[in-house]
Amino acid sequence: MKSLAETAPPALAGPPPPLAVTEQPRPGGRQRAAELLQRQGVLAVLALLCVVSSFVFDSFATLDNARGITIQASFLSIVALGMTLVIVTGGIDLSVGSVFALGGVVAAWASQYGFLPALLVPLAVCGAIGAVNGLLVAKAGMAPFIVTLASLLGARGLLLALTHEGAKTYLVPRGSAFQKLGGGAVWGFGYPVLIALALFCLGGLLLQRTSFGQGLFAVGGSGDAALLMGLPVARTKVLVYTLSGLLAGFAGALNAARLSSGVTIIGVGMELDAISAVVIGGTLLVGGAGSVSGTLWGVLLLGVIQNLINQIGSLNSSYQSVVSGGFLIVVVVAQRYLSASRRGT
Repeated sequence: MKSLAETAPPALAGPPPPLAVTEQPRPGGRQRAAELLQRQGVLAVLALLCVVSSFVFDSFATLDNARGITIQASFLSIVALGMTLVIVTGGIDLSVGSVFALGGVVAAWASQYGFLPALLVPLAVCGAIGAVNGLLVAKAGMAPFIVTLASLLGARGLLLALTHEGAKTYLVPRGSAFQKLGGGAVWGFGYPVLIALALFCLGGLLLQRTSFGQGLFAVGGSGDAALLMGLPVARTKVLVYTLSGLLAGFAGALNAARLSSGVTIIGVGMELDAISAVVIGGTLLVGGAGSVSGTLWGVLLLGVIQNLINQIGSLNSSYQSVVSGGFLIVVVVAQRYLSASRRGT
């Protein structure tokens, strides 16, 4: 008579052999270099450009010039921060330039009622536009390009309606707290600069240190995979477009406080500058990768280029678009090459 061990099926005769665990290969030096260059390349270019410009132009490496560059870049940087979050999810927001201008006009109009209305009313209006963009993209499944292009036209039309085709300019009351928000300074650096830095710190923490931020990368990498992981993809997209509208409106309100009026002709093409700064900063247009620090360096790089064009004097501001376009093409080609290098292909 056979023993129980001899008659047991093979699957029950003993514990299964341990599974072989294959260790993931570590990235080589080429992959690590490509990743570092993709993330910090714009900072190296910015530093090199500043060093060279300091020797070429006597007035470049001065505190007054630094203040001028940073105050001009602060408004674009706030808009570009929202654009970064949108592009990380694989979307695009073409409405931010018109929303920026609309926020400034609404803030200037509301400033006659006090400090809080001057801030809250443009945030409510511009945040609502961003929320509509998000709902149409996330819930209705419409293309972000078409949705935000329509919002660009709609926000600009609302702006013209409020100002009677630009014939009426709303002024910020002189000496008001709202005007001081745009014109005040600490150590010579304007409040908008300090506010922009604070927002970028918060944006960096949100994107890199929270589950919501990691969810943005997952949605941008693959929306279908994010759904299988249980992530609220639709809600995430609605939130990022709402944040983009809020930040664009807030930047417009700060600009109105600095100019003491709601200017109607600003913001044209600002969405392209924001996209350029984000892409130059290393964020992939296809989504799934990026950083707010890279966007900040991208904005400063565009600001330095504009400042150098002004330093030369013989060139007009249209050359900034030429240089920015050239930078954008180089960066996109470099990102394609660096992505292939990181994959080891």
